Amino acid sequence: MSFGSPDYDIAHLLGGGVLLLSFVLLYQRRLEAVINAFAIQGGLLAAAAAWQAYAQGEPELYVTAVLAFGAKALLIPVALRLLLRRLGLHRTVETALGVGPSLLAAVALVGLSVLVVLPVTAGQAQAVTRENLALALSVVLLGMLMMISRRNAISQVIGLLSLENGLILAAIGVQGMPLVVELSTAALVLMLALVAGIVVFLLRDRLATLDTGTLHRQRGEAEPP
Repeated sequence: MSFGSPDYDIAHLLGGGVLLLSFVLLYQRRLEAVINAFAIQGGLLAAAAAWQAYAQGEPELYVTAVLAFGAKALLIPVALRLLLRRLGLHRTVETALGVGPSLLAAVALVGLSVLVVLPVTAGQAQAVTRENLALALSVVLLGMLMMISRRNAISQVIGLLSLENGLILAAIGVQGMPLVVELSTAALVLMLALVAGIVVFLLRDRLATLDTGTLHRQRGEAEPP
């Protein structure tokens, strides 16, 4: 893929869409809306993987696209919606950092990603690969920010899964990346998500809340401001 070609433009359009949905995740205040945004992000990630499979001539990436769509756009969002109904949660997301400061921090992290990735990879990779890596690192950092800035356990799990979307975006953007590396990365983070889901149920059963700030009180610590 070369600069200005349709393959190049569409690849960055889809990668930019995944990054934009990371901002939407930080902006949303209701859990149902957060899950919907995550499902759309998963669909865009699958589309990005399918396009990279076509542009790079790598049929194995179609497997990644199908798995990403099935897990991220369908199965996980449906499971999270069922969890919301079971727990009776239909309220706003509790934040440790306001929406405005979160978005400002997100913009700063995107700028940091560009400043770190582009100079380091100068002359060592194709332009499309360098920019894909910058987009992917931005998605990873915004997923970490969501985990830090949200107090609700479910929204923190979604932040973890969004972080993994960034890892997959990086893997599919590097030509020649073995499929086993992508699948092992996805399996690792999905296992972490399973553990996080168990923690959600334990919090609900033991403390009757999903606000992780309650854990500070249980340990006798002062809650963070």
